[in-house]
Amino acid sequence: MKKINRWAVVILLIGALCALTACGHKSSNSENKATIVIGTKNFTENLIVGEVYALALEDAGYTVKRVPNIAGSVIHSSLINKEIDMYPEYTGTGLLSILKLDLMTDPKKVYETVKAEYEKQFQVTWLNYSEANDGAGLVIRSDLSKQLGITTISDLQKHASQLRFASQGEVDQREDGIPALEKVYGKFDWKSSKVYDNSLKYEILRNNEADVAPAYTTEGQLVNTNEFTLLKDDKQVWPPYNLAPVICDEVLKANPNIAQVINKVSAAMNISNITALNAKVDVNKEEYEDVAKEFYESIQ
Repeated sequence: MKKINRWAVVILLIGALCALTACGHKSSNSENKATIVIGTKNFTENLIVGEVYALALEDAGYTVKRVPNIAGSVIHSSLINKEIDMYPEYTGTGLLSILKLDLMTDPKKVYETVKAEYEKQFQVTWLNYSEANDGAGLVIRSDLSKQLGITTISDLQKHASQLRFASQGEVDQREDGIPALEKVYGKFDWKSSKVYDNSLKYEILRNNEADVAPAYTTEGQLVNTNEFTLLKDDKQVWPPYNLAPVICDEVLKANPNIAQVINKVSAAMNISNITALNAKVDVNKEEYEDVAKEFYESIQ
């Protein structure tokens, strides 16, 4: 029998160890895939959605590095500077805050515009947008909604003189706040208007200290429909803020099946279930990682 070269044995052992390591990810794929760096903004919804993206990619065989709680003012720069590979963004933010383009209200047109401009200017791809729209809105106490028949902002404008407005200060002057509403709906002649901290608005409404307040359309407290009614922007003053992942072109080109994995997640998200997820964290005080895991498992 020939002697086995000891270096050959070492090489075989190393090869076997590498093969075992490559199979360590939770995936039906045997190939060794890339590490994807997912960033998230510093608020509940973005944290949840980013975690769902991460779980989906891990399930597809990728290693994911999470970079949570990035300030909204710098997260785009983090992507462009390749500090992160992708993050959950909003179409309205891309249109108005990043691209500085004119306001549009058609969701598909907004998406197509930001998708084309991000590709042209930044070499960044917008994957499919979801139904979930975290846009601006107005919330009214549900008892008054029923009593006065107020379900739309047009209805609200007609009854403004009977209602107390819980302002957040800047919304009264900001171009896309009350001035934008009054330009389209007419003047809102409130019975009274006082400035409150945004974090207190639902407590203020619940305690009958005010009747109407600015809101975002997927805030967790809005699951309490017996207390709070989100009014329909029937004349479409505000732009859509549909959730969608943005990813660096070079990362997507090297890992093209990311699009299929993440688009499946986006297709499962809508205003109703995103609001419910936010409520589990902000109202029920559950951990966002647990909430994201439960949701991801429910859509597999």
